[in-house]
This record gives sequence, structure tokens and C-alpha cells, in this order.
Amino acid sequence: MVFASVNPATGEVIKTFTPLTAEEVERKLALAAASFQSYRLSSFQYRRERLYRLAEILSQDCDKWANLITLEMGKPLTQAKAEIQKCALVCRYYADKGEEFLSPYAVATDASHSYVTYQPLGVILAIMPWNFPFWQVFRFAAPALMAGNVALLKHASNVPQCSLAIQELMEAAGFPVGVFQSLLISASQVGGVLRDKRVKAVTLTGSLSAGSKVAAVAGEEVKKSVLELGGSDPFIVMPSANLQEAVEVATTARMLNSGQSCIAAKRFILHRAIAEEFLARLTERYQRLKVGNPFEEDTDIGPLATPAVLATLVQQVETTVAMGARVLTGGKPLEGKGYFYPPTILTDIPPNSPATREEFFGPVALVFTVNSFQEAIDLANSTDFGLGASLWTNNREEMEIAIRDIEAGAVFINGLVKSDPRLPFGGIKQSGYGRELGREGILEFVNIKTVWCK
Repeated sequence: MVFASVNPATGEVIKTFTPLTAEEVERKLALAAASFQSYRLSSFQYRRERLYRLAEILSQDCDKWANLITLEMGKPLTQAKAEIQKCALVCRYYADKGEEFLSPYAVATDASHSYVTYQPLGVILAIMPWNFPFWQVFRFAAPALMAGNVALLKHASNVPQCSLAIQELMEAAGFPVGVFQSLLISASQVGGVLRDKRVKAVTLTGSLSAGSKVAAVAGEEVKKSVLELGGSDPFIVMPSANLQEAVEVATTARMLNSGQSCIAAKRFILHRAIAEEFLARLTERYQRLKVGNPFEEDTDIGPLATPAVLATLVQQVETTVAMGARVLTGGKPLEGKGYFYPPTILTDIPPNSPATREEFFGPVALVFTVNSFQEAIDLANSTDFGLGASLWTNNREEMEIAIRDIEAGAVFINGLVKSDPRLPFGGIKQSGYGRELGREGILEFVNIKTVWCK
């Protein structure tokens, strides 16, 4: 087996890589374990300086790394540049806040002195996806390294160059060799790495099937795990909403990264009173989006990342339409080279179709019409997923009920669902467990140690 770096805009194979052998994996595990023994004793100032340097390099060479993202997985270049800058932001955030988050604190007990302290766990295995090939890694790595852990990255097989580039960046920023290593290994090799006693925990962002397999192994080994899985986020629009603003955000919320985002708005739940007007505006807006070469600055929608992603989306749309859904725009893959799919809107969606049960990972908006706010909440919660949700209303009571009743890890009122280094990020139900980012994110991979002194 080889890993192929393929340009999804053309289908051209750029470069191939051979997976690591068992002996090479063993050497990397040994290096990680040895590196941890010294790195865990480093000061916060030492780690802080390297995170600042890492942020500086990311910003200085933003175009270089953004071009690599666009080449390997097809993200429009302007969005790839924004991804790199966000990686720099999360490095600075944890450089600024990490020591504060991990400072010991005293607790009054029957001891003469008792307190809580935070210590790193050790070697953390990170299993990361291709859709945000730098950001997903950095939002784990920045807090993990600031806490004194070391990392092994098993990246998606279609972005091997991004994986190797991130290790190169870490070493260029001054992190000791072995503190962050890229593992070019197959999915079949992951279980053995996770079961190794030198690996203390695992974090995965990916599909439900991948997450459940990793969680099962982590459970058997009694190792800490954090999972960020799929989503089928609702985007609820009520009569009091600012429709023009909601339409603009609805465009970004569904089409960012060509629709390949776990926290994309996927199910648009419209109150009947505004549904017709909203849909007319949304359809017109989607039809103005430019699909094409992701290296062109004015491209809105690039190719999907792989032939498999495209094939799955085509099958889901065709099945849903065959069951009775109506296509307002788009609906079929584009002819020619590359893995392109146009902005698409499906409405009149029948029960039990893929659109009501599955995550659509591409530029397809699924539209539902409801007669009441409670019906909207019930429909929002009718999925097995629970990652994010967006509500558009100027009714204060509706806001409060949505915050209370929507089953999701995040609820955004009159705004785009997004990750922010300052806020914890993660889901519930089959969208996973645990949190990244914020104070909660850095506490996932530390030993919260109680100390009691007589």
C-alpha cells in the first residue's frame, strides 16, 4: 500500500509515500517516550516561546502552507490562508493562557496544605482528518504541547504532505526532536500504536465509524479519549429573523470548505411564514457562487477532496431525489476533470431518506419547513448527531428555549457556528465527547492531581 497525494481539482497524482514499517513505528514510539521524559520538565516559558515562534512562522509563510492545503485537498486558496492564520491564532492563545489554565490552586481542607495541580499525561496519539488538514491538528497540538505532552500524528491518508509539513514546522519553531512526530501509517496499524503502553491517550476527529473503533480500543486499554465526530447541524430561521443577514450567513455556513465541514449548517429548518422568501433568496445566492480552480482568488467552491467523497454525496442526493425530494438548484456532479459538485438545494425531503438520517459532506443544503418553533426544535433534535446549532430570531423567549432545549455541544444565536480558541468545542450524542479549545481543551490531556499535606 502507498499513500498518494492527489490534486482533487485535476485527479493528478502529485507524490506517493510508503507507510512506515513496524520497525520504523517502534523507533518513533521510543523517541516519543524518551522525549517526553525531558520535555515534561520544561518550563512554561520554554514552551511559550516555541509556540510564539510557531505562530510567527505560520504567519510569515502563510502562502506556502496554504498552497499545500489547496493542492492536496482542494480548499479554495483564500480559505486555506485563513486556516493557516487561525493556526497561528491558537498557538498564540495557548502561549498566552496556558500557564494560567494549568496553575495549581489551593483548597481548604483538614490538611495543613492541600491543592490541585496539573501534570502532562505523556505521549498522545492524534488521528486527524483531511478537511482542515492544518487547523484540526493545531487545535489539538497547541494545548497539548503547552501542557507538556508530546504528540504522534496519524493524519488522513490523502494529506501526507500536510502531515510531514506540520512536523517540519514544529521542529523549525524549536520544539525538540521527538516532541511532535508524523506517523505515515495505514488505518490497520492504528490499533497497535494505540495499544502500546507508551501511548497514554488518543484524540480523533473523523467519522462515526472511525471514532467508534478507536473508542473501543481505548476503552479496552482504559486510555483517555476525545472524539469529535460528524454533525448534521440545524440552521433554524424564525419569522422575526433578519432574513438578509441569515441568507448571507447560510451561504457561508453551508458552503465553507466546499461544504466539507462537520459544523457546517446542513439542515435548514424554516418557519413556513418566511420559507418561500428565504428559499428564493438562498437559491439566488447559491447560483451566484463560482465553482472552479481553487487557486483562483475569486473561487467560492473548489473540488471535493476525494473520488470517494464525491461518490458518496452523489449517491445520497440521487437516493433522496428518487424518494421524492425536489432539487431547486444543482443536484448533479460537474463533468470534466476533478471532483466537483455544484451548490445544491434539496427541499420537500421525504421521511427516512438519506437526507433525514445521514451527514451530507459537500455543498448540499437540505431544507425543511415547519409550522411552529416547537416543531423546529423537535426536528433539530431528531438526528443522532449533536455538534452545533444556529438559531435566527429576535424573539428573546425563543432564544432562551433554544439554548435550553437544543441537543448540541454549541448553540449560536444569529451567528455562524464556528470554533474559537477561547471557547470549548465538541459535541454530544454521536458527534462525540470531550472538548477541544478553551480552558476545557487543555485540561483533557492532563493528570488533575490532588495533593494533601499534613
